[in-house]
Amino acid sequence: MDFTEIKDLVLDQGRVFSEFKKANDERFKTLEKEFAEVYIKANRPSINFKDDGSDFEAKEHKRAFLGYLRSGKERDLGVKGMATDNGPNGGFLVPNQIDSVISKALRDLSPMRQLAKVIKIETGDYSMLHSVGGTGYSWVGERQDRPQTDAARFMELKPAMGEIYASPAVTQRLLDDNSFDLENWLIDELAEAFGEGEGVAFISGDGVNKPRGILTYDVASTADGVRDERAIQYVASGAAGAFAASNPSDKLIKLVHSLKPRYRINAHWTMNTNTLEQIRTFKTTAGEYIWKQGLEAGKPDTLLGYPVHEDENMPDIAANSLSIAFGDFQRGYTIVDRNTAMLRDPFTAKPHVLFYTTKRVGAGMRDFRAIKLMKFAAS
Repeated sequence: MDFTEIKDLVLDQGRVFSEFKKANDERFKTLEKEFAEVYIKANRPSINFKDDGSDFEAKEHKRAFLGYLRSGKERDLGVKGMATDNGPNGGFLVPNQIDSVISKALRDLSPMRQLAKVIKIETGDYSMLHSVGGTGYSWVGERQDRPQTDAARFMELKPAMGEIYASPAVTQRLLDDNSFDLENWLIDELAEAFGEGEGVAFISGDGVNKPRGILTYDVASTADGVRDERAIQYVASGAAGAFAASNPSDKLIKLVHSLKPRYRINAHWTMNTNTLEQIRTFKTTAGEYIWKQGLEAGKPDTLLGYPVHEDENMPDIAANSLSIAFGDFQRGYTIVDRNTAMLRDPFTAKPHVLFYTTKRVGAGMRDFRAIKLMKFAAS
């Protein structure tokens, strides 16, 4: 190979390397550009980002409210006195954060709040429509006339509303103590008081200035579609004030199957501890208990395969008592809540400061076919 050929080869290799370098430079530039775009997108606020200061305002409102509890200075809260249809006259709305924690504590204390449907409202009234007759239908041939079918029937239901109040007291010296956990103390006091009052009302409240309880509605032994649409069906236990002497669990099975299959999917039992104590002794013909303990932490005990919730507000077994309820409480019973309001009273019980707190609560039956009762009677 002479000098000229070697020179041409070197030049060709140089040209190839130059083209390779140029191509790679272009590729690196493209990668850098794409990486920069990915980086920008990754650090861009999400589409749900809302920089309106709402979280800051909520925290400030809560801080101001706690300041109002300690000092009583209305200017700390920065809101005007309220009308009597919204809370105590001259009182203030409890911040949503605290109100929601109180509601959660109430749910933990009240078995019925765990089972029923709970709705938050902003106005003083609430009503709901319930279908009591399905839309009619008919089978037809390809060329047959199609006359109008029966329309669905509805009834309007209004949960009975009432105002529950509590007035916990604490000394001003304790309020001035910054190490005193005022917020949690207040939540515990209100939840305890409200929970006790609501628990009774959800079971046996008469609907006069309080919720109407599930045991205060008319009852009948007739099946769905036969009895009045505003009555709850009951199954008799087989003996006055007791379970039947023989095969007592048979009536529990009958109670389960008095509920239509679509309601049994989310059905629960509720009864008090004395009633449950008796049922826990019932056995099948094979000698197995019909009550089963929950095998995992947080899992409820079961009776005939359905979860059991103890509610001490359910009555003890007695003649004609309605001591057991079974059904889909989410569909059958509705609880309605309004915001909590408070009035700080440093004058009535010196040296204590009273926190007069009210909450509008309503409740009532929504679907009378979704819950069944056991009546301790022969028939």
